Amino acid sequence: MKFLKAHTPDEAVRLFGQHPEAIPLAGATDAMVAWNVGRLNGKIILDLSAIDEWKTIQILRNSLKIGSLVTHAEIQRHPVIRKKFSLLAQASSQIGSTQVQNRGTIGGNIANASPAGDTFPPLAVYNALIHTVSFRGPRVLAFLDVFAWVKKTRLHPSELIEAVEIPYPSPVPKRWMFRKVGTRSAMIISKTVAAGLLWMNKDATVNKLRFALGSVAPTVKRLKTAEAFVAGKRLTPDVVEHACRIMADDISPIDDIRSTAEYRLQVSQNLLRSFLKF
Repeated sequence: MKFLKAHTPDEAVRLFGQHPEAIPLAGATDAMVAWNVGRLNGKIILDLSAIDEWKTIQILRNSLKIGSLVTHAEIQRHPVIRKKFSLLAQASSQIGSTQVQNRGTIGGNIANASPAGDTFPPLAVYNALIHTVSFRGPRVLAFLDVFAWVKKTRLHPSELIEAVEIPYPSPVPKRWMFRKVGTRSAMIISKTVAAGLLWMNKDATVNKLRFALGSVAPTVKRLKTAEAFVAGKRLTPDVVEHACRIMADDISPIDDIRSTAEYRLQVSQNLLRSFLKF
């Protein structure tokens, strides 16, 4: 293989512009697997791991900006993330093994575009923004707009993820949840992974619900239909059950080696039901 190494953002943009067929490398947790089975033979690799500017977490007035090369271990330890974005800290603590958490990066995780990305439901309910750079200039995308299909993104050729920006939830949600479901409690690829935020009005009606699921469709999904249905309503048993039934309008569970579509739908409904019940 041909190996290129960038030390600054400008150098990364220049090299990727010259070699748009190159495979960007961050923490290399997925690349090492592909390398071992020969899938990188003859490829061009663009190593981004030396770009210090993309390894910082910036505390801004209305948001937090996480560099694309920040690792999952750094995310789960950061005090502001633990306090303001606890779902993301929880998700980062359940990705793979300790070794993977110490190497894997949030930008690499997003660019990999796996339907089972554990950080994706939290980022979806937090309405994260993705900052990118390329020879065309900078761009900002809504998090859910990044994904096109399984392992496919809508990033332009030669476009690199620079940072993830997350606005502070305001007001603070009344309740929140992160849940990963798999065949065991460690080092698993999710059968279903969920995150939820719920805001309530003073009259006990729903002000706003955000609920997202991974591993149940080709890309991470927000339950837009269920979210809209419960808004302004009291969470009676009938309302909760109807919200669970119409979940199928927003997701397309699949059969694969890890689970069945029927199981995924039922588990997803159970997760939403338990989150909405008081």
